[in-house]
Amino acid sequence: MNTYKLLPAVLSVIFFSCTDTRKAEEPYTPLTFETKSDGQLYLPEGWESTLWAESPQFYNPTNMDVDLKGRIWVTEAVNYRNFNNDPATHLHFEEGDRVVILEDTDGDGKADKTKVFVQDKDLVAPLGIAVIGNKVIVSCAPNIIVYTDEDGDDKPDKKEVFLTGFGGLDHDHSLHSVVAGPDGSWYFNTGNAGPHHVTDKTGWALRSGSIYTGGTPHSKENTPAQVSDDGKVWVGGLALRIGPDGKGLEVLAHNFRNSYELAIDSYGNMWQNDNDDEVVACRVSWVMEGSNAGYFSADGSRTWKADRRPGQEVFTAHWHQEDPGVLPVGDRTGAGAPTGVVIYEGDAFGDAFRGMFLSADAGRNEVFAYQPKPTGAGYAFDRKDLISSVGTSTEDYVWNDVGPDETKLFRPSDVSVGTDGAIYVADWYDRIVGGHQMTDEKGYGRIYRITPKGKKLPRPVYDLTTTAGQMEALKSPAINVRNQGFVKLVEQGESVLPEVKQLLSDSNSFVQARAVWLMAQLGEEGVEEVEDILTAHPSPSLRVAAYRALKKDESNIMTYAKIALDDPSFAVLREVAISMRDISWDRSREILVALASRYDGADAYCLEALGIGALGKEPDLYMALLEKQNPVAANWSPAFANIAWRLHPDVAATASAERALATTLPDDQRSKALVALSYINNTEAVKLMADLADSPTKEVAEQAVWLLNYRKSNSWFSLVNWDEFEKELLPAQSQVMLDQKAIILSEERTMDEKKAAVRLLAQDAEGGKMLIALASAAQLTAPLMAEAGKTIFSNPDQSVRTMAGEYFKELATSEISYERITALRGVVSKGRDLFVQKCTTCHKVGSTGMEIGPDLSKIGSKFDQSGLLNAILEPSAALAFGYTMVEVKTKDDNSYFGFLVSEGETTVLRDILGKQTVIDSKEVTSKKPMATSIMPSGQALGLNEQDLADLTSYLLTLK
Repeated sequence: MNTYKLLPAVLSVIFFSCTDTRKAEEPYTPLTFETKSDGQLYLPEGWESTLWAESPQFYNPTNMDVDLKGRIWVTEAVNYRNFNNDPATHLHFEEGDRVVILEDTDGDGKADKTKVFVQDKDLVAPLGIAVIGNKVIVSCAPNIIVYTDEDGDDKPDKKEVFLTGFGGLDHDHSLHSVVAGPDGSWYFNTGNAGPHHVTDKTGWALRSGSIYTGGTPHSKENTPAQVSDDGKVWVGGLALRIGPDGKGLEVLAHNFRNSYELAIDSYGNMWQNDNDDEVVACRVSWVMEGSNAGYFSADGSRTWKADRRPGQEVFTAHWHQEDPGVLPVGDRTGAGAPTGVVIYEGDAFGDAFRGMFLSADAGRNEVFAYQPKPTGAGYAFDRKDLISSVGTSTEDYVWNDVGPDETKLFRPSDVSVGTDGAIYVADWYDRIVGGHQMTDEKGYGRIYRITPKGKKLPRPVYDLTTTAGQMEALKSPAINVRNQGFVKLVEQGESVLPEVKQLLSDSNSFVQARAVWLMAQLGEEGVEEVEDILTAHPSPSLRVAAYRALKKDESNIMTYAKIALDDPSFAVLREVAISMRDISWDRSREILVALASRYDGADAYCLEALGIGALGKEPDLYMALLEKQNPVAANWSPAFANIAWRLHPDVAATASAERALATTLPDDQRSKALVALSYINNTEAVKLMADLADSPTKEVAEQAVWLLNYRKSNSWFSLVNWDEFEKELLPAQSQVMLDQKAIILSEERTMDEKKAAVRLLAQDAEGGKMLIALASAAQLTAPLMAEAGKTIFSNPDQSVRTMAGEYFKELATSEISYERITALRGVVSKGRDLFVQKCTTCHKVGSTGMEIGPDLSKIGSKFDQSGLLNAILEPSAALAFGYTMVEVKTKDDNSYFGFLVSEGETTVLRDILGKQTVIDSKEVTSKKPMATSIMPSGQALGLNEQDLADLTSYLLTLK
């Protein structure tokens, strides 16, 4: 190691302004283009598409990869959602789903050869594939399966369950594709359909869960706040890394909802998209190592609905964007169904398109494109409609509204880059996306090939037995192909260093980055070359890659951190901060304090990186920085105030309360101080918040009251005796109703007395819940069940009326015909009136209505008329997560009903009016999800066929 690089960081900072010639920002060229139709798809002008392959060459494509020969490998999901699809009417493979190989043997731009690599009963709707050398890695929860073709005959000779224990069998929110990173490790992600209990080949165990259940009959139980062998709590969807040998499993980021795929660029950046619960909150993000993406509470015990503060819009609350410790959202894409992603690093489309992040969205008939702009410690996103089947922007496009226009059936499930530099797009081609169902009975699918117009892209031939061939493979635009060149070059060691160094002058900057990672694994001389790049290279992105590659040597991490501490790029400083996460305070103090002094008070990515680096050291860093601050908390610098909010250590409780009361501060800063106080989990914080609830400043008092009651339901539940605060305790059921319940259960009462008790219970809100609990426990005889059915459907509580349908017989209703409804002409104005009369008690459109059920402001961008009718007439057919009523029974023989919004030390239910019931989880004896939707059916609401035609016509206008 070169000794001149070990100068103290302070000395290098002194001379930085005079001697450092490195650039702080990368050159940035935004994507600019016009799209036009080539007869099949809308593409940038000068591009063209070919229908490269279609069924019956393969069926229902979920994911693709490209092998060394340029062939396309496809995972099929013919047996997708068998629990919702009748094998008698839908295409079904009794022997399991398949992996298919497609090839264009004559170079005419269309696949003419297809073969089945494997068909396996263990493959049930696999969602990911990677072809790396002779290994074919298929992601299909609960397993990552490695099939090895040892003799090259395109048939597996060996099958190994590489990892197992992932949740989400036959579930979209499950295990996604593996991709080889620039460091040689394997990267992948999994959705939030846990629990995930996975052990790598060293015995290291990942334990991850959340409150999420449902979606398939296989996902019934999950538990939040599970601790992995690294001592950390990981929740929700996860980004993961592991060695090709199955060792070294680690979590890189967590708390996604359902990121369909993880894209890794040659600098080591991670990119992904994410789906949402509503129709407004899909996103695309750059993923910071160690970050929390903000879907659940940090331990997975609460949904975003439980944590949503008064006045927060859905998107902000959905991703916890105003809470400390959460990664900033990159791009808000709105309604949709995000799917496969890739970074385009090839040269075929010219310099302007190199570095594009491509994100497919099956719901929007679209492949989005970004040229992410390095901005401070993060990235700014400027979305473009790159590939689409419709000619207008899909910003407010009506997804699932197919109608007679079959161009809208373009459902891109994945996007990949071939060895020739062409872009390949897999098309699921179904009428509907989401809802745990599939309407296409034939399993039809397509693959498009996108190229520059009139330009023939030859398919390269790679000879991995020679250094030159390995270098060419390393330069491939196909990510898992270049890994094979990387592995072969690493095997050669320092002898190939001269050839690899030449790549640093390649015209493609991504190829330069690959050389950095490779040199770091080519012995001491290679490491020294990477050190030189860290200290002197003009490209911030290459310096970031150099730091990431070097920090794998944990024994020298502090040396490299001190070298990089004076770097002018906040992207490099971000990496330094993150690398301090597992370093003790004694060793990391100098670094963290120096980094905090560089924070400008505005860069959210920089602040979050600092918070990640300070994990477990928050009080120490806070106190070290406090020494240089004004002793009056209201006079803190904006930068330190933000740091205090992000760290929120126990020792900052009093200062947070002081800032909340400071009339000299803007309202948003006082509110932020209150939020910080609510994240401090000790009795002092509870008492300070109670004092603030009595503040003469109305806004402060109202927010403090809300936060006090909110924290009482979770992290503050057991900190104090809440009786002292004179707050509402757990709701008690009416003694009168309990007396009636006792009559029903008594062996000494007559049938007439019991029927009278049933009638009284059936007419009371709390009594109705008791009746449902008795029915669920099979404690009502047939005559009493019949008696309850006469009255309970008129109960004043809507939740009781709807849940009663699960146990009691409802009065017969007239038959409704979908065909007759769709043939009628709907009147939008009448439908609007019906919506106000029948639906606004639970649903909101714009500023009108209640937010008990989903916000319907953009429902027309999610369903066509058939889908709307299905949701209205059969609301219990597909219950969305967060809208399933749960029955909770306790040791004192009480039953509670509501939406489960939190589960940990306390179990929190929310009724349809938003009132919360907080139950000590130690008192819970059972939890049972209800199969009946809280939403009454259209027939129960008294809607006839013309009413339904009018209502759906109105709903289709909401886009």
